[in-house]
Amino acid sequence: MAFRGPKVWLWRWRRNPLKRRADMVESWVVLGVWALTVLAGVLAGWATAGSVEDGLARERVEWRPLMGRLTDRAPGKPAASGSASGDRVWAKAGWTGPDGSAHTGQVRVGPGSAAGTPVTVWTDTRGRMVTEPVGAAQARLRASLVGGVAGLGVATLPFAGGRVLRGRMERRRVAQWDIDWARFDALRGRPTS
Repeated sequence: MAFRGPKVWLWRWRRNPLKRRADMVESWVVLGVWALTVLAGVLAGWATAGSVEDGLARERVEWRPLMGRLTDRAPGKPAASGSASGDRVWAKAGWTGPDGSAHTGQVRVGPGSAAGTPVTVWTDTRGRMVTEPVGAAQARLRASLVGGVAGLGVATLPFAGGRVLRGRMERRRVAQWDIDWARFDALRGRPTS
């Protein structure tokens, strides 16, 4: 590996008699693309995280637990006392909504639970069955993760656009170098290829 010398900060903006206009344009394009990438990513992530957290907070306020009862016996054999109670099966339950209408749905219960067993059913404002809302700490975590993914996704757009623009600028610069070298060779009396 060849020795390249010490790293010079802000080398794109330093005075240099060999610096061309294209070099200066590229330096500003790079700065603009990085600024836009960071700004777009942060703003999109922040807005998305706030929206997700507000939605989850609204769920915690609006969704309510209701007492329901199993309409049928749950499939499976009841768990023996002292054994692991982590096994759950789906069973049909019924409940009365806030407006007095009857509803049914599937809930997770222990195997072999008898018909009429009370179960907690979470419902929205219309009485439709929903999952239990997440707590504030888990809501912050989810909002942060979704916001981070959204921010990265949005940040890729200006970054990719900048890469495409720099690629075009590089091709144009190489073509200009070819033209300049051909002129130089013609001045020295060498035939151009």
